[in-house]
Amino acid sequence: MSILNSKFNTPFHTAPFSKIKNEDYLPAFLKAIEHARAEIDAITSNTETPSFENTIEALDFSGEELDRISSIFFNLNSAETNDEIQKIAQEVSPLLSEFSNDITLNEDLFKRVKAIYDTRASLDLTVEQKTLLDKKYKGFSRNGANLSEEKKARLREIDKQLSQLKLKFGENVLAETNAYEMHLTNEADLSGLPEGAKEAAQQLAESKGKEGWLITLDYPSYIPFMTYADNRELRKQLAIAAGAKAFKGDDLDNQDNVLQIAQLRHERANLLGYKTHAHFVLEERMAKTPETVENFLNELLDKAKPAAVREFQNLEAFAKDIDGIDHLEKWDGAYYSEKLKQKLFSLDDEQLKPYFKLEHVIDGAFTIAERLYDLKFEAIDTIDKYHEDVLTYKVTDIKGNLVSIFYADFFPRAGKRNGAWMTVYKSQYIKNGVNDRPHISIVCNFTKPTKSKPSLLTFNEVTTLFHEFGHALHGMLANTTYPSLSGTSVFWDFVELPSQVLENWCYEKEALELFATHYETGEVIPMELIEKIKASATFHEGMQTLRQISFGLLDMSWHGQDPSGITSVKSHELNAFSKTKLYPDVAENCMSTSFSHIFQGGYSSGYYSYKWAEVLDADAFEYFLEKGVFNKEVATKFKNHVLSQGGIEDPMTLYKRFRGKEPKPDALLKRAGLIEKA
Repeated sequence: MSILNSKFNTPFHTAPFSKIKNEDYLPAFLKAIEHARAEIDAITSNTETPSFENTIEALDFSGEELDRISSIFFNLNSAETNDEIQKIAQEVSPLLSEFSNDITLNEDLFKRVKAIYDTRASLDLTVEQKTLLDKKYKGFSRNGANLSEEKKARLREIDKQLSQLKLKFGENVLAETNAYEMHLTNEADLSGLPEGAKEAAQQLAESKGKEGWLITLDYPSYIPFMTYADNRELRKQLAIAAGAKAFKGDDLDNQDNVLQIAQLRHERANLLGYKTHAHFVLEERMAKTPETVENFLNELLDKAKPAAVREFQNLEAFAKDIDGIDHLEKWDGAYYSEKLKQKLFSLDDEQLKPYFKLEHVIDGAFTIAERLYDLKFEAIDTIDKYHEDVLTYKVTDIKGNLVSIFYADFFPRAGKRNGAWMTVYKSQYIKNGVNDRPHISIVCNFTKPTKSKPSLLTFNEVTTLFHEFGHALHGMLANTTYPSLSGTSVFWDFVELPSQVLENWCYEKEALELFATHYETGEVIPMELIEKIKASATFHEGMQTLRQISFGLLDMSWHGQDPSGITSVKSHELNAFSKTKLYPDVAENCMSTSFSHIFQGGYSSGYYSYKWAEVLDADAFEYFLEKGVFNKEVATKFKNHVLSQGGIEDPMTLYKRFRGKEPKPDALLKRAGLIEKA
């Protein structure tokens, strides 16, 4: 039996990464599926009357071995993949999809669940048990348990196809990202680029045996070039390359995958009795309906668009004034925004970066978590990791009890997809009186140290680290009985609250003074820079808000209507962007073909969640500001009513318990400078 199939004999039962070989995965999955089937069979063949314990609880704790293997494998497929792992993923995904369908379409199992659900009023269940019962029942009814055999068969086929298409979509985007290089040999082409970015580009070229400098589509390479490079033609090349990912009509093209995914999701929703995929998804969200989402986005659009248009016109006038640019293009946005920001606030990332050494920022996040939630982070080297760059920590509470194991993976590499995310290797749950603690990970793509400099973060990267660390705290502080309700297992439009609220501390003097010290002199960040950070926080907020709204509207355009009439991905996208468009379109570019959030990740019909959660986070942080950003009373309320509670109750109930009232968008609009502060 594979090492993956038995409980890990390691410190804290952590994953033994170095001992796992690629060839171990497929047999381990097959064995774990077999074991999980046996656990389901034991539930359905139980001759005792169906009860919450012998059916609902047993079902939630089943498949633990399979979940553990899946977590390890699919997390590595995002953070440390290779051709072999991708091939295994294509084999395994349909098997897992099939097994998942075998459970949700198991009539005997559904009968037992339904029997308990139908008598729920007479059962003496806790709030958490009621939520779990509701979730399990809906897990069947929303996934085809009430369908005819013919429709069940079609559902299985759709799910199998979707699992493969989503994987293929992601593989194409990663391959496109890895394939592109801009090789520069003339130093004049790097004019405007900060020294650190030049050095990183030179080191990258060296690592590939090339002279000169290499610029890639990885964010730590792409963003500085688009922000600082004076050569407009090269910015254009790079921007077009980034926007053309999986949109070139070749083997890595995702247009057909996008159309198929949208169509299959729609058919699946219809099969289950829903008008569209968005209607299906949003039933289990705070927003509840596509209409609510559309209204929410359009209301924000009304508030943000005048500001965005004004900001864009100012930017255009500024570019014309300093460089004679008549029409701003997409490859001009970051460049002139940065120049205008420097002019208005005398502030640029290069001024700030020396104060944001990665190690200091990590320590700062830990110190803030300690002051708010009584957590202690200790670096440990006794647990295995999947790559030498990964940092590992033991997290304990004030009494020294284990809270979580924490992994942090910060630098880009070929086997790692772009972006930043938090993930779980092992969920928290309470079983047989033992509170089994979680294993949590965050993955980012920050600038690597160079020969002459440590990893120095841009302010945007600082907020990204805090964002993912906020998700991590949600996972670490989980304190629920059942694994499927633990940590970040919450409504999708609530999950961004803990992450986005933590970003606020990056702007506060009391917090910045804990970690923003110059990497060479040790000098604490000067007060004038803190004031400039705060003053510039709403710079181009109208345009940023419009951009987020445009992504939400694009998502809803794919999933909130029948997509069968869509023949051109590009034309459809242009139509979806019509209300939010500022820059001229670029014919070679298409966003949908690399919009991994909605076509590979879990954000389909959910991209609006970022703005939705911003309403919650601005409202929540206003409470902290009223009482003090390190106020223990407010922090304890947030920990007890939000961070530790996972998905055990309706999120609005949890939020109101913390805040004492429902959130209003006013705090967000004020913070964004879109309405006047009182």
